[in-house]
Amino acid sequence: MSDILKAVHETVSELHEHDAIDKTTLRQFDALCLTPMHEYNGEEVRTLRESFNLSQSVFAQYLNVSTKLVQKWEQNASHPKGAALKLLALAQKNGIDAIA
Repeated sequence: MSDILKAVHETVSELHEHDAIDKTTLRQFDALCLTPMHEYNGEEVRTLRESFNLSQSVFAQYLNVSTKLVQKWEQNASHPKGAALKLLALAQKNGIDAIA
């Protein structure tokens, strides 16, 4: 999150604390501040997995998906979605132990 967005978010949070905006508006603003997720292609998934020196089956266990799904991602037959996409981003940013 950029410094400007952090400052705006802090201001909006303070407005909520002083009952100037309701909780729903605060949550809607929070949702707007979420970082967009990177869409991983097959090569990126494979490179990330290999950077951790993991087999497809062990990597799949970390992500709580099937080995077959990891294979499909790496072959560009399918793409990570939902929670798996978030876990990939966390692992890339913070290391595989972040999702262990």
